[in-house]
Amino acid sequence: MVDFGEILKAIGDFGFFQKLLLLGLASPHFLLPVFFCSFLFIQSDPERHCNTDWILKAAPNLTVEEQLNLTLPREEDGSFSRCRMFVPVDWDIHTIREYGLNDTTACTDGFVYENMLYESTIVTDFNLVCEKSNMAEVTQTVFMTGMLAGSFIFGPVADLYGRRRTTQLPVVLLLIFIIAAAVSPNVHVYNVSQFIVGASLGGYRMNSVVLATEWIGINKRSLASCVSQVFGSFGQCALAGLVYVVRDWRKAQYVVAGAEALVFLYIWWIPESARWLLGQGRADEAEKLIRKVAAINKKEVPENLLEKVSEEKKVENASIKAIFTSAVLIKHFFIISFAWFSLNLGYFCLVLNVGKFGLNIFLVQFLFGISEVPAHLLCIGCLEFFGRKKSLVSTLLVGGAVCLLTLAIPQDSAVAITALVTTGKFFLNWAGSVCLVYIQELFPTSIRQTAVSLGSIAFRVAGLLSPLLNMLAVYHRSIPIIVFSSLAVLSGALGFLLPETSRKDLPDSTSDGKSNGGLTNEKPGSDISVTEIHTQKSTKL
Repeated sequence: MVDFGEILKAIGDFGFFQKLLLLGLASPHFLLPVFFCSFLFIQSDPERHCNTDWILKAAPNLTVEEQLNLTLPREEDGSFSRCRMFVPVDWDIHTIREYGLNDTTACTDGFVYENMLYESTIVTDFNLVCEKSNMAEVTQTVFMTGMLAGSFIFGPVADLYGRRRTTQLPVVLLLIFIIAAAVSPNVHVYNVSQFIVGASLGGYRMNSVVLATEWIGINKRSLASCVSQVFGSFGQCALAGLVYVVRDWRKAQYVVAGAEALVFLYIWWIPESARWLLGQGRADEAEKLIRKVAAINKKEVPENLLEKVSEEKKVENASIKAIFTSAVLIKHFFIISFAWFSLNLGYFCLVLNVGKFGLNIFLVQFLFGISEVPAHLLCIGCLEFFGRKKSLVSTLLVGGAVCLLTLAIPQDSAVAITALVTTGKFFLNWAGSVCLVYIQELFPTSIRQTAVSLGSIAFRVAGLLSPLLNMLAVYHRSIPIIVFSSLAVLSGALGFLLPETSRKDLPDSTSDGKSNGGLTNEKPGSDISVTEIHTQKSTKL
């Protein structure tokens, strides 16, 4: 029985079809970081005071200074209160001047913002200041929770209903709810929209990479993950440029929606994974796709190869249970998920602090993005030359160690801290690319998307916890750095326990996945039944 890797060699394992598919699926990753713009560039504590225009009804010709003196209490340092105002009264201006005002209240008519870096942000539009100041961090957490939910939902659904549908649906949802976020009348509608945007973003990122990977041969397989990450890195640079030019967050959302509309136009022509179709016993559909791909790649398909596509084979309908009933798969899953959790915790702790390193926020964001490009390009070559295992271990150890070094630098050395942080983020991002390739190669086709989904949950939980971990910096700035750096080093050490998967075909059955752990001697691609898996007669390669 021939495996799918041999079919790919016959029809072209990285021909024109694969290049076009990779470009179509990877280019939308350029937009994914830009979806962060509305809650990342917010100037969370702007200069402000209560809107006290009520007094102008009594005296329309008051100067600004007189208006503030009459309507705002002062703090202990003599400055005007930023969150309190005197209770409005229905007096004439002479009575107000003679007796003054004493009773205070929270701002009742909104705020007046001054010296703003941006024209408009969610903080100024929704007045997320004073008693609502924590809502800015809540919006970040809501978005990260959405990404977590997307990983949990779209992964298992992709194993059941296919990679194609679960790649197209997030594109539709992103387009609809990025516009919904832009027109949100209040922070609650905005948060609901951002939750769905986060879920869709997580679903697209995961499913598009797996779909591309399953169409690419052994030697170029890492390209699916790494090229997608390269597009994401350029997207981070574009994020800095977009917000620098468009200082109104609602207008920026419309720009992103326009770009997403272009993806919406062509995503319907993306084909299903033939590997997944064969795994579901849908050999006729797979054969048609294989013929089309061969024609696009200008290859001839051997008839004896196509005959084998229609041969009967037991279909492995695996589920989450298949992962947790195998000691080998449990070990692989725990180590790779912990690594993904650790590196993403550090990554988002750094990204969400982009404005706190002492340099221009736009410059730091651009440096963050551009520094990732060589990380992903190096990843492509190093994965093939050094293998997955050495690449993962080294990047995690170095990334964690470099981040720890920032504690030895004085806090006022902005350039040195930014340089070290950017370097640490470089290696953590490199490790993220390796993880995305590695987890797909450790698990078989029948549960690959489920494994990636569950691994992504650890990845997203880290993103969810990162704003909360950053809050601990109020006790001491070193706490977040020590936590995420130490976890990165520990996960790097655990990486020594993983098997090497470089230059091996993707496992198609659970027995193949177990053999990756070195505990079985079955030939890759063999059709050995597993008691935990329900099997039935059907047509499968």
